[in-house]
Amino acid sequence: MPQVYTTDHSKTVLQTHSWRTAQNSAPHLIPRIQPMHKILDVGCGPGSISVSLAKLVPGGSVTGVEYISDPLSGARALAQAEGVTNITFQEGDIHALPFKDGSFDIVHAHQVLQHIADPVLALREMRRVVKRGGIVSCRESAELSWYPENEGIAKWREVTERMQRSSGGHPHPGSMIHVWAFEAGFGRENVRRSAGAWCFGDDAERAYWGGSMEGRARESGFAKRVVEEGFAGVEDLDVIAQGWRSFVDNKDAWFGLLHGEILCWK
Repeated sequence: MPQVYTTDHSKTVLQTHSWRTAQNSAPHLIPRIQPMHKILDVGCGPGSISVSLAKLVPGGSVTGVEYISDPLSGARALAQAEGVTNITFQEGDIHALPFKDGSFDIVHAHQVLQHIADPVLALREMRRVVKRGGIVSCRESAELSWYPENEGIAKWREVTERMQRSSGGHPHPGSMIHVWAFEAGFGRENVRRSAGAWCFGDDAERAYWGGSMEGRARESGFAKRVVEEGFAGVEDLDVIAQGWRSFVDNKDAWFGLLHGEILCWK
């Protein structure tokens, strides 16, 4: 089953992903975690969410899986630097997870379903490897908002969404992920819906978010693919990069991202 990820695991992409932790990216799940739980983190990337989850299960363990090995050495290095030993990382395809039925108490995925061709199949696999009574947890972006109007950010959104759709992905599906869960076999009474948000407004937040997005537009797999596959030209990438730079420099600027969240009980 092919992946449809629209960028790569370049330094600027991993910079964005490494900011994520269980606390800022899975707050809907944290109250359900018990110290002895065995957790699978699907699409773990650089491992920052995985490592923070492992700290919440001192008597349990976390396994992080990613469809390619590129970011996993960094994930292992992060775990070592943080002194976290109850964690392992390996390659694995969300459409065919390399684990036996009922292997985990919790199976977690953050902003993964939007990047794959068959999210229902993926949820079926996540349901398969979770224990009876266990939880499948997903969080996906649903909507974006920013101030003030910004030509570069608007173009970035248009280009990225067009790229994602052309690959069979699903841009910002957070408002409908519960429907995919129903189709994957979870009963309506076993799916809890909620919403959460990120907001980047102060100087440090704008520098982190806008700076990394500017970097993606200037040099990353996203930038390369945009030009090579004809989604936009080099001049458009410059408009996008300058848009993010103006966002960073504008003290009144604000970028918000609404997420849809589900907890699904088997």
